[in-house]
Amino acid sequence: MHIYADADALPNAIKEILFRAAMRRHIGLTLVANKTLYIPESEYIATIRVGQGFDVVDAAIVELVQSGDLVITADIPLAAKVVEKDAHALNPRGELYTKDNIQSRLTMRNLLYELRDSGVVTGGPAPLNNRDREAFANQLDIFLTRLGKE
Repeated sequence: MHIYADADALPNAIKEILFRAAMRRHIGLTLVANKTLYIPESEYIATIRVGQGFDVVDAAIVELVQSGDLVITADIPLAAKVVEKDAHALNPRGELYTKDNIQSRLTMRNLLYELRDSGVVTGGPAPLNNRDREAFANQLDIFLTRLGKE
């Protein structure tokens, strides 16, 4: 099992949680971005820098991810591709995307995208807060603990 993070817009607080989890549990973590990222020195943590362009990071992650891996992303289309490959996706607010819920999340995302394109102001997500960080850390811990028991 490996963890991949869609790291271009990933909040630093979430990165820190991932760094601690990777080092504590001895699990590989790769942050994928189209910019230089600074990470702690650890045999478990790496970065991949990809070129600029639309969905370049997503394509790299989809190519790398294997069944059973975990991808951290707020990008619902990327999460859908990950779930299709029998991997897991977790967003930075602690929501685990599964085969049972990804289609409804993708449908809602597409609807909001169409509304924005037609000029309807739908607003964006609220800033990440302490409750979101706690939900993410808890869900990550639950996922990794369950994985360790299998």
